[in-house]
Amino acid sequence: MESQVSGHYSVLLQESIAGLNIKPNGIYIDGTFGRGGHSSEILKQLGEQGRLIAIDQDPDAVSYANQAIKDERFEIVHASFADLEQICEARGLTGKIDGLLLDLGVSSPQLDEAERGFSFMREGPLDMRMNPGQGQSAKDWLQEVEPAELAAVLKNYGEERYAFKIARALSHDARQGLINTTRDLAEMIGRVAPNKEKHKHPATRSFQAIRIHINRELEVLKTVLEASLTVLAPQGRLSVISFHSLEDRIVKHFMRDQSRVKDLFPGLPVLVAGSEPVLKVVAKPVFPSDRECAENPRSRSAVLRVAEHL
Repeated sequence: MESQVSGHYSVLLQESIAGLNIKPNGIYIDGTFGRGGHSSEILKQLGEQGRLIAIDQDPDAVSYANQAIKDERFEIVHASFADLEQICEARGLTGKIDGLLLDLGVSSPQLDEAERGFSFMREGPLDMRMNPGQGQSAKDWLQEVEPAELAAVLKNYGEERYAFKIARALSHDARQGLINTTRDLAEMIGRVAPNKEKHKHPATRSFQAIRIHINRELEVLKTVLEASLTVLAPQGRLSVISFHSLEDRIVKHFMRDQSRVKDLFPGLPVLVAGSEPVLKVVAKPVFPSDRECAENPRSRSAVLRVAEHL
């Protein structure tokens, strides 16, 4: 997910940039800067009049961008990509963006820094917020959430088959003040989960589900996809890298639905009137090569989808 320059690996780097079909003097947005792997590659392909706006809600990523990239064509914005429409409107760029890149999920530095609380592989405070300055931490949420709501989150966002069993035990322990760190959470789930999948920690699905809920990741993704229809210029490209099936399903259905004629009166037996497609899917889904998966195991679940604004 991150740049080789910063010691991290940008997944599907060349493929996602190729999907943008970069024009030297175009205007592009990297909606998930991370550590700048994709942004750096975009800048290499831009001419003197080109422009790149990067967005990230993580203050560490913004700080890194300000230190690492000294380029008049580049701007970093500390915000969620859910604010894409407002960011473009404030700069007079609505309908003028030639390409939008979204590299979804958690960045490598976020996973590797124990204090961020994203990974059960590292002992750290149970936080999980992309922007630690906003919203509620995972620890605080777990101490107050009702077991039924927690079970729904684990089931819907983690596809956890033992959601109700885990939720009852987790809610009880959290309210007793026993779940304070990533290790506390991972060990508790390990004790409760009836079966353990081969080569997968029993807490994997629950960590994913809680993180998605805390950061409203799927709602935010839907928001930015809808906003792309407003901000992209004609022939502007949308290039999206997903890392789990819930994200990819949303991206796939969005691109499919926006590339078809929509029946404006679906209750009638024949098509009376329809809206024209606004996107065109320009390539089949792209997956990492065996070599990339070997070099960076985190890329194994990635999929890239690209569409063009009509």
